[in-house]
Amino acid sequence: QVQLVEFGGGLVQAGGSLRLSCAASGSIWTIDLVGWYRQAPGLQRELVARILKTGTTDYADFVKGRATISRDNGKNEVYLQMNSLKPEDTAVYYCHAAGWGTGVRYEYWGQGTQVTVSS
Repeated sequence: QVQLVEFGGGLVQAGGSLRLSCAASGSIWTIDLVGWYRQAPGLQRELVARILKTGTTDYADFVKGRATISRDNGKNEVYLQMNSLKPEDTAVYYCHAAGWGTGVRYEYWGQGTQVTVSS
């Protein structure tokens, strides 16, 4: 089992920046990717960015050039730095992790953190 806890959400003005943190605990050695998703009211949850165990990163088109995902292996934390925030970035942001265990693909989610961007 892996537990994920997000930190860093809040209210920010358009054009501002925010850094989200995801702290992982438990069987973290089984994880091979960690990502950030978001879900706005009435919309489906969507991928924002992810980082693989290899260090490879992947970004959704709507955040390319505005977001950076990174990790601190010593702290077991993954970060999402978002700049030039827009009102349409308002959503609950979720940390997600996935990995293999005894032949089964497991997925884990944090509880989410609210990001509100005011115009």
